[in-house]
Amino acid sequence: MLTVMVLSAPARAGSPAAERAARTPVVSYLLIALSALVLIVGPSGPDPSYGGGDARACAEQRYEHRWGAVPAELLSGSPLTAAQLSALPPAAPGCVLPPTPGKVPELSVLTSLFVHAGWLHLIGNLLFLFVFGPAVESRLGRFRFLTGYLAIGYLATYGYAVAEAHTADGMRALVGASGAIAGVLGAYLRLWPRARVTALVPVLLFLPLRLPAWLVLGLWFALQGWSVGAGGNGVAYLVHVIGFVTGWLFAWAARPAGDTLGAPSRTGVAQ
Repeated sequence: MLTVMVLSAPARAGSPAAERAARTPVVSYLLIALSALVLIVGPSGPDPSYGGGDARACAEQRYEHRWGAVPAELLSGSPLTAAQLSALPPAAPGCVLPPTPGKVPELSVLTSLFVHAGWLHLIGNLLFLFVFGPAVESRLGRFRFLTGYLAIGYLATYGYAVAEAHTADGMRALVGASGAIAGVLGAYLRLWPRARVTALVPVLLFLPLRLPAWLVLGLWFALQGWSVGAGGNGVAYLVHVIGFVTGWLFAWAARPAGDTLGAPSRTGVAQ
């Protein structure tokens, strides 16, 4: 996901910012709070009982495999065996991943949406949800927004599982809300393609430019698609691509009857 965003400039009627202010985005804020809470109480949080250094790294890997979505588990319907787990590269010397016989792969997709691999991963995702989620939630309604968010998360995760079934990533845990949040971006683009956003373009330092949403989010989507082929850094870019496309389609299908696409606004988003 992108890294830095901030909401600025006054809203006017019909703009994404006006949609955000129309009512409290309870679902967006609840999703943010739950994700933050899960990280705080887990091994990536401040709890000293997890130790430090290698001990904490090992605890994080075990935690992610217990609560994350593992492609091989999703397709087989059963947790990885001890032999399969032993073949995975350990996060620290001597780290052994124990079997999780009580794990339900189908439910692991849900739990994986709230588990993140550290604070940077969490903040990078939740900034996007904080900026774009409220407006989309207000336009679609709380129930449709929540069901769409979860459904897109499931579709993106299972799509990734099918694609990675016979690769080394097929037995690695997938964590994070990136797929669902990419769906929020796709929905935003569908609802407000001409909204103006302020993008921080890395030219020398960071040059703020006002650009249409279709260009900023379109370039982001293109970068994710290119990264799928490049690969190599452990990020599941395919999840972003599937989530974005699904979110765009969901917003197209779920908009209230008679609703029209938003007009260009003065809402600013620095990305």
